[in-house]
Amino acid sequence: MCLAFPFLSHAQVNGAFDRGSFISKKDTLPYRILFPKSLDPKKIYPLIIVLHGSGERGNDNEAQLAYGPKLFLNDTIRANYPAIVIFPQCPKDSYWSNVNIDTAGGKRKFNFIEGGEPTRAMSALMGMVDQFLQKPYVNKNQVYIGGLSMGGMGTLEILRRKPNVFAAAFDICGGDNTNNVKKYAKKVPLWIFHGAKDSVVPFTHSEAVVSALKEAGADPKFTVYPNDDHNSWNHAFAEPELIPWLFSHKK
Repeated sequence: MCLAFPFLSHAQVNGAFDRGSFISKKDTLPYRILFPKSLDPKKIYPLIIVLHGSGERGNDNEAQLAYGPKLFLNDTIRANYPAIVIFPQCPKDSYWSNVNIDTAGGKRKFNFIEGGEPTRAMSALMGMVDQFLQKPYVNKNQVYIGGLSMGGMGTLEILRRKPNVFAAAFDICGGDNTNNVKKYAKKVPLWIFHGAKDSVVPFTHSEAVVSALKEAGADPKFTVYPNDDHNSWNHAFAEPELIPWLFSHKK
């Protein structure tokens, strides 16, 4: 069973998310933000951050809405799981995670860095998270993050850089250096998704992360779509239990 999404035009999706930006020194991180339908300023709400893939990088503050927004605009989801949802946009010349990509031979090879300094995009993202944690309407016990492809890699990286912030996270067709996993293994519940036929980010990256998580004592959820290539986010965002699962975890 998957969630059924009603047709929403680009204009409808674009119009539902307000525009914003996080500015720190010379860095600007554009983002789009969706507030609950009936926002009560006296209440606090869960915060969900969604990180896009490398193809949606830029500064138009629009491309990052390509995948995922329809889940959060679903009327049932909005009614039953009111939350503040943010889609930040990574600059074209940066990357969410610390990974070297070798394209020799026509295929991408991802070499995930152990430790290291955060990229400009990651630094700005962490600053944006800190800023929203200060907002009076954000429930600090229900902060969630997830992403696809480059955004999945960024999700795992920010978990090790801020392991005490997030109540749960999801990672779609991403990856990490397995030596980093112990930093967040027992602190953040994870649901990992990947297509078995992924020709861009090998399925083995998620497999290795899941194995390392289990070795570190964690119990991650792992969903493999046997016939999916790199677009496993289509199935992941349609999982009816994804949002209920996130909300079942609190700090």
